[in-house]
Amino acid sequence: MRDTPRALMLFAAGFGTRMRPLTDATPKPLIKVAGQPMIDRVVAFARQAGITNIVANAHYRADQIQKHFAQSKVVISVETPQILETGGGMRAARPLLGRGPVFSANSDAVWVGDNPFDALREVWNPETMDALLLLIDPVNALGHTGGDFDLGPDGRIQRGAGAIYSGVQIIRTQSLMDIPERSFSLNRLWDTYIEAGRAYGTVHHGKWCDVGTPGAIAMAEEMLQAGGDV
Repeated sequence: MRDTPRALMLFAAGFGTRMRPLTDATPKPLIKVAGQPMIDRVVAFARQAGITNIVANAHYRADQIQKHFAQSKVVISVETPQILETGGGMRAARPLLGRGPVFSANSDAVWVGDNPFDALREVWNPETMDALLLLIDPVNALGHTGGDFDLGPDGRIQRGAGAIYSGVQIIRTQSLMDIPERSFSLNRLWDTYIEAGRAYGTVHHGKWCDVGTPGAIAMAEEMLQAGGDV
């Protein structure tokens, strides 16, 4: 079905400034946690969930991202001359992703527990939803403070501090075409879908670590070891 997400957009274009000096010579998605590049962990979850169409964007040290996936079926959408942010990057990759709703994922987080893509697929309802975000209870989050959204009893989300956005979602992409700027954030779509009452969330069963700084690598590795995923 067209409303069943079949493709994944992997965000891998950023500069990784908070991860310096590790990112001075290496793009953040290729930084290793427990001996494995972070982006490969996300791809493994996607493969386990049966997602075969995977597109990763690239800008900062794009040649390394391209080389890393040269022998795989991950397709690279290179952003040049400027970085396009999450919204612009997804719009540029839309011909590769298809026109239906898609999964998207950041490539700088580590998980234990349920497969995030399977969890979203089980809850996704194309009749009522334009976006479904996977959220983290702050007690199960490492390397991240504060919150992003409040989750209502009916599953709808509003801006707030009750839960953390995990970086993984299902989202419809048609509205990307209505935004005139070339470079923009997916926050623009979320605000539209929240106002329309068609933005939902579901909570991840397991732990999650935002590996945004060098110090978070040790936290992520400890979490993986405790969860039996190392």
